[in-house]
Amino acid sequence: MNIIRPLRFLPSLLLAASGFAAAQPACFSDWPEGKDPAVVGKRLIENFLPRKFRYETDPAKAKLGVIYPEVITWYGALSVADLAHDRDLRDKLVGKFDFYLTEEGAKHINPAAHVDYRVFGIVPLEIHILTKDPRCLELGKNKADSQWATTTPDGITTEARYWIDDMYMIPALQTQAFRATRDPVYLDRAALTMASYLDRLQQPNGLFHHGADSPFFWSRGNGWMAAGAAELLRDLPAAHPRRERILTGYRTMMKSLLTYQTSDGLWRQLVDKPESWAESSGSAMFAFGMVTGVKQGWLDQASYGPAARKAWLALTGLLDENANLKGVCVGTNKGKDEPYYLARPRATGDFHGQAPMLWTAAALLR
Repeated sequence: MNIIRPLRFLPSLLLAASGFAAAQPACFSDWPEGKDPAVVGKRLIENFLPRKFRYETDPAKAKLGVIYPEVITWYGALSVADLAHDRDLRDKLVGKFDFYLTEEGAKHINPAAHVDYRVFGIVPLEIHILTKDPRCLELGKNKADSQWATTTPDGITTEARYWIDDMYMIPALQTQAFRATRDPVYLDRAALTMASYLDRLQQPNGLFHHGADSPFFWSRGNGWMAAGAAELLRDLPAAHPRRERILTGYRTMMKSLLTYQTSDGLWRQLVDKPESWAESSGSAMFAFGMVTGVKQGWLDQASYGPAARKAWLALTGLLDENANLKGVCVGTNKGKDEPYYLARPRATGDFHGQAPMLWTAAALLR
């Protein structure tokens, strides 16, 4: 489980040796004390490692096994440890997964045909990418392929609900399967799904309704799209027939988000409502989307770099002494009115917020 991929860092090492090491954009360097993404990322990983999962602490939820907020945090932690070249943390994160490769541990991997449980596969796939463990490839690939066991007439998985949340859950899993196997069928699945959701849910202002019957611009809901599109676009080839559609939808959203960012660098629980409270998990997802876009050249650095930096500085200011993010909206189903969203409880240290903080740290280190 602790095999290192020897060529993982070869390109950057060769660049450094030749004197052409890629420099960080100015907007993503010279961080104030305690704000450097490597430092913050390490704190977040150290927060994650000892924490128990919900099935271990809540008997009423034990049958559900590992749930998606825990999965996406684990994925982010693995990414940060790898990009920071922290072998010790990486090995601990990989070792934490060993239990789920046993007969007993497998009982806590939910087999349900649901996007929230299929996304579990992104963790073993990331571990396979890091270590080449064939057991992890088999487990993660099975999740990705099972998701497409049945499809609608247009070729999209029948697990698609056309909730905004799916725009991360489905593309993230299929994109990870591509990264692990290099089989383009997984990118085709992710791109087809993302394009279909864009057509159905994106509104004229660039933002997204939570669902067709829930016409509200919920922060984390929109964050799922921002993050899912960024993950997919990182690997979707320039010549792919759906890339332009997805890139256009992503850029339209990012442009809109610039206008809704608050003076303190965050975004609101209902993005377009000035009376709404600042919500940190969606803000972290938007930061991830912007940082990735600037670094990949999809977004103008002069316009989006300062906005992404401002968001990161604001978000790191919301971490308590144990690296728990404050102001995170708890798990939220589709609502029927604005008061439902505005009255949602706010948590500290909820994995819905820990995860995108790790994603953003990884994007800044990448």
